[in-house]
Amino acid sequence: MLETPTVPHINSKRPPQILSLIGDTPLVEVTQLDTGPCQLFLKLENQNPGGSIKDRIALSMIEAAEDEGKLQPGGTVVEATAGNTGLGLALVAGAKGYRVLLVIPDKMSQEKISHVKALGAEVRITRSDVTRGHPEYYQDVAARLAEEIPGAFYVNQFGNPANPLAHERTTGPEIWEQMRHDVDAVVVGVGSGGTLTGLGRFFNRVKPRRGIEMVLADPKGSILFEYVKSGKLLEAGSWAVEGIGEDFIPEIADMSLVSEAFEIDDAESFATVRELLRKEGIFGGSSTGTLVAGALRYCRKQTKPKRVVSFVVDTGNKYLSKMFDDFWMTEQGFIHRPPHGDLSDLISHRYEAGEVISIGPTDTLLTAFKRMRGADVSQLPVVDQDGRALGIIDESDVLVKVHRDPLHFNDPVKNAMTSKLETLSPKATIKDLLDVFDRGRVAIVMEDDKFLGLVTRSDLLSYLRLHMPKQ
Repeated sequence: MLETPTVPHINSKRPPQILSLIGDTPLVEVTQLDTGPCQLFLKLENQNPGGSIKDRIALSMIEAAEDEGKLQPGGTVVEATAGNTGLGLALVAGAKGYRVLLVIPDKMSQEKISHVKALGAEVRITRSDVTRGHPEYYQDVAARLAEEIPGAFYVNQFGNPANPLAHERTTGPEIWEQMRHDVDAVVVGVGSGGTLTGLGRFFNRVKPRRGIEMVLADPKGSILFEYVKSGKLLEAGSWAVEGIGEDFIPEIADMSLVSEAFEIDDAESFATVRELLRKEGIFGGSSTGTLVAGALRYCRKQTKPKRVVSFVVDTGNKYLSKMFDDFWMTEQGFIHRPPHGDLSDLISHRYEAGEVISIGPTDTLLTAFKRMRGADVSQLPVVDQDGRALGIIDESDVLVKVHRDPLHFNDPVKNAMTSKLETLSPKATIKDLLDVFDRGRVAIVMEDDKFLGLVTRSDLLSYLRLHMPKQ
C-alpha cells in the first residue's frame, strides 16, 4: 500500500545529477510558419528536466537561499506559483531533501498539479479570481504559510533577485553563443519578470551600441501591455493562458527594457501553439502560443531581415486536458462547430463522429465500470451494433447489482441498464430539456432511430455561458 509522500533522505553532499542537466537547451529555427522577412529561432526550454524554463530560476533561487543561510537542512520551501516554478522547485528542492509546499491558483492545468504532487510536493489550491490584498490571493496565502511554518523559506519569485540572475548568467549567454553573436530581437512574456530583466541586462552589456530589442508578448487581460504602451495601470481582466500576464508590476520586472509590445488573446495563443505542433513538430504549452504569436506579429511587421529569438517555455504535455483537447476547446468557445440551430448544438460528444464513450448490451458490468472510470463519466449510453440506443447505465445501476455480491460484475449490462429512455428530437426545446433534467435523467437526442448523443446539465450550462451577452 502506498503511503503519503514524505521528504526523502537525500545525500546533500551529492544531490541527484539530474540537476546538472538544467540549461544548455537547444535552439531551433522555425521554417514552416510565415515569419515575414525575418528568421525566427525558438529556444527549447521544454527540454529542461522539469519541462520548463523555470528549472533555471528554481536552481538559482534555492542555491542563493542556501548560500545566504535562509534555507537550512530540513527546511521547508514555500512558493506561490502558476505551476512551472512549482515544478522546478519540487524538482530542485526535492532533490536536495527539502520539504516543498506550493500554493497554486485553481485555473492551473491538472497535469501540472499532478506532476508536482508526483515529485513529492504538497499543494494548496486557492482562488484565481481574486487579486492582491484578498486573503485567498495565492501570493498572500504563500507568504502567510511561510510565516507560520518554522524553518520555512518563502521563495517569492516575483521579488527574488536570484530569478533574473539565472537568465543573466545562463539563458542570455547561451542564446548569444548559439546565435553566433547575431541577434536583433528577443520576444518574451512576463510572469515574474525574471526572463525579461535578466536577458535585458545581459544583452545591454554585450551589444550596447545597436542594442537588441526586447519585445513583450502579453495575454489580453493582463495589465502589462497597456502599461508599456501608455504607462497607465488599468484594472486587470481574465485570461486562460497560464504562467504569464499579471495584474501588477512584479518587483523584479524592469519594464523599461521593453521596446515594443503585442497583446495576444487566448484564442490566438491556443491556435498558434497547436499550429506550432502540427507544422513544426514543437510541443509547447499555452504561454508558448502567446510568445510565438507575438514573435510572428513582430517578424511580419518588419521591412528588413532580422534575427529574432523567442522561447518554447514549457512542454505541451502539461496541457493535454486543455488546449490540445478539442472538447475543452469547443466548450470554452475556442473551436466553433457549424451550428444546426437545434438541440443537437448542445451535444458536446457526438456519436456519429466517434466521440461518445458507449457500452454494448452484452458487455459486462465490470467493463462498464472501467469505461466510466477511464472516461471520467458517471453514465454510459447502451448502444447496439446498429447504432441504436437501447438504454443507459449509470453508477447507481451498477451499484444496485454488485453491492451484495461483487461476482455480479460479470453480469451483462442489459440486466442492469435503464431501458426507459428520455429521448428528445433535435427539434425539442430547452424547456423540454429542463423537464428531463427535473426528472433526474440525462437527455438522449435521437433523430428517428438514429442516436446523436447525450445532453447533460453541464452541456446546457456550457452552451448558455458561451451565448451569454458580451460585457
